[in-house]
Amino acid sequence: MRAVVHETFGEPADVLTVADRPTPEPGPGQVRLRIVLSPIHNHDLWTVRGTYGFVPDLPAGSGTEALGVVDALGEGVDALAIGDRVVTGGTFGAWAEHVVADAAGLIPAPEGVPDEAAAQLVAMPFSAISLLHSLDLEPGQWIVQNAANGAVGRMVAQLAAARGVRVVGLVRRAAGVDELREAGIGDVVATDADDWREQVAAITGGEPIVAGVDSVGGASAQEVLSVLAEGGELVVFGAMASPVLELRSGDIIFKQATVRGFWGSVVSRTMDAPTRRALFGELGERLASGALTLPVSSIHGLDDVAAAVEASLTPGRVGKVLLRP
Repeated sequence: MRAVVHETFGEPADVLTVADRPTPEPGPGQVRLRIVLSPIHNHDLWTVRGTYGFVPDLPAGSGTEALGVVDALGEGVDALAIGDRVVTGGTFGAWAEHVVADAAGLIPAPEGVPDEAAAQLVAMPFSAISLLHSLDLEPGQWIVQNAANGAVGRMVAQLAAARGVRVVGLVRRAAGVDELREAGIGDVVATDADDWREQVAAITGGEPIVAGVDSVGGASAQEVLSVLAEGGELVVFGAMASPVLELRSGDIIFKQATVRGFWGSVVSRTMDAPTRRALFGELGERLASGALTLPVSSIHGLDDVAAAVEASLTPGRVGKVLLRP
């Protein structure tokens, strides 16, 4: 089979190549998937660079999420059948024609959901809804998030709105406010305006902001913290701009704020099965109703992986970049 691999760590567009590898055979409790589509995530690219929480042995495959069709069963697998359409968000080496995955970790692709949406259902949308679930919010409560025009930011805003939770979105420039307004997402403020905190207060009507989500790091994390109410919680979801948080101790102390991390792959792995099923069911309902949208920016073949990576890194891109073996 053909697979995307890298012999060294480095910039993905420079080190990723396509190679012939033996077609894997499933072991006990495993199945083999024929990959249909697989998205490119930031954490996939960080893994290729060697800077993520998971560092693979070299030479290494790439990619973690995919929509696939079961084409071989390992011993003891009876909950799945050949031909089943499934999704996975934690199977390393998904940028390939085939991959072996633990059967217990696979999720049936919701009926009626197009391949392009199903392929990106787990990592980002499930992380977003799991994040909201972990915050245990009531309808009408306010949260704030930066990177509001990013993929996760859009999903959090859409899923929160469907639950009746109010979201203030922070973006770096006024163009991002217009971009999100055109996508039907309001209550967004550009932090390059001198009065952006006053704009936030006007949007909330002075109601307390009980939680904040930081996906940027650096000084942007302090911006989120600065508008939280007393007793608020800052959740560190990502570090797109900086691996270091710049937080003022006074805001943490006098607001009696809590700061915690959120790693979707660990949350998903440790979540109890009934909760996982309920959240995936909610995702399917939101997709079917149009409350949640999962746009696609472009689709590339494996041989075009360098261009696909460059497309994924393009500023202002709307929608995921997908690979099709």
